[in-house]
Amino acid sequence: MTVTTAHTVSTAVTVADATIPYRVEGDGPRLVLVHGTGPTADLTWGALLGRFTDRFTVVLPDLSGTEPVRDDGTPLTLDRLARQLIAVIEATDDGAPVALAGFSQGAPVAAAAAALRPDLVDRLVMIAGWGRPDEEYVRNLMATWRAITDPDAFGRFALLTGFSRPFLNGIGHAQVEQLAGNLPPTANLLRQLDLNLRIDLRELLPRITARTLSIGLTQDATIPVEHARELHAALPGSRYAEIDSGHVVVFEQPDELVRLVRGFLLEQPDAQAPAGEDATA
Repeated sequence: MTVTTAHTVSTAVTVADATIPYRVEGDGPRLVLVHGTGPTADLTWGALLGRFTDRFTVVLPDLSGTEPVRDDGTPLTLDRLARQLIAVIEATDDGAPVALAGFSQGAPVAAAAAALRPDLVDRLVMIAGWGRPDEEYVRNLMATWRAITDPDAFGRFALLTGFSRPFLNGIGHAQVEQLAGNLPPTANLLRQLDLNLRIDLRELLPRITARTLSIGLTQDATIPVEHARELHAALPGSRYAEIDSGHVVVFEQPDELVRLVRGFLLEQPDAQAPAGEDATA
């Protein structure tokens, strides 16, 4: 079923066992925004949507592991999510390649899609991404989070690792308590955490041809900033930028994030690196 309201279209595409819903809003070249672990695309990107729809047709898919998606419940794989993302890109085809921006788990998913179908993607933004499963800090963080069974403790662990100390102290107790209850340990979320333990981009990265920006977060306690730097170093000619933020930069530093992403996407191909970005490999 397709629902259309003004410039917004909500529909879905079937990929193997899964029905993948997505929303399309705005006008201009396509920009596909990919969510991270847990929240839907709208919860991740919804507050920033109006910052992009003036120049882009924004596509917001919900992939397997989010609550709106119905599938067979089997373990997730990077390839499976990337194929779902590719199907959404093909379903919204306007004759031109897309820009992809992925946050957290969405960063390696977007990168995998760009590697598997380089003809479909001309720009790639990876925000707080990572590309290998053998870093003990990330492995133990995800395993610990996965093992927490108490819903309140599960949400508070996500809170403490997802946001910086200055941000939490700055928003006050009432809002902290509200955030703590936003992420219960659903079966789908646990599937996403299982995937986070296995994500490996190393064989796919050489296949990426899109112009790429990797954004690292200097106060990130979930995915340390060194991982974003590694992704940048693995892609010759890519851009790199850092934001002083905890992991959930879409809430902590939305203005700086939008500035960097818009600047990169609207930049002409032969332009020099914008201020604050590194064009070296």
